[in-house]
Amino acid sequence: MSDPRSADSGAARAACAFDPGCCACPRLAVFLEQQRGLLPGYHNAPVPAFGAANARLLVVGLAPGLHGANRSGRPFTGDHAGILLYQTLFDHGFASAPASTATDDGLRLIDARITNAVRCVPPANKPEPAEVRRCNAFLAHDLAAHPVDGVVIALGTIAHQAVLDALGLRRAAFTFAHGAQHRLPDGRLVLDSYHCSRYNTSTRRLTPEMFGAVFAAAREHLTS
Repeated sequence: MSDPRSADSGAARAACAFDPGCCACPRLAVFLEQQRGLLPGYHNAPVPAFGAANARLLVVGLAPGLHGANRSGRPFTGDHAGILLYQTLFDHGFASAPASTATDDGLRLIDARITNAVRCVPPANKPEPAEVRRCNAFLAHDLAAHPVDGVVIALGTIAHQAVLDALGLRRAAFTFAHGAQHRLPDGRLVLDSYHCSRYNTSTRRLTPEMFGAVFAAAREHLTS
């Protein structure tokens, strides 16, 4: 039986439950093993999604940060990108607190779930296309549980494309642009945002107001 995570199997859209011991990507597996020696107190393993599987808001990021989710074991927790994300989730009623500091901090997501296109930290924060494809089966599993009347927020082009790939949709039919809204054939809504990375926020490519407007649109859709 072929591995549904294989980049060569032609089955990138096949759903596969998250595997905390996955080592399907050789480059990422080697990098994680190196970090276990360098950073022994870190999670240093694939990072699971955070939040209820059937939450109506699904936020899809790129990959764990070395000193963020790779340290804490929770998406966007411990690095700069998470500061804006969790504050914005809180501002729009999707989180019980405005900050995420550790997996045991008591934070709850409210009708929201956070995941990544790639579950293992990549060198230099740059996953290779084959790694995104291999991990796409895990995202397909998240999307299979996501209600079709819900909203997906894609943080960046790679996350946007990974969502389309997981659903078997043509990328050319849904072009990424910050603030874009895409109604998918199954009825769910995909909202695009620039990633809330330190680079994007420090250069003002993405401001808190721009980011908040995307989540406000998600809230409006979910309450209409």
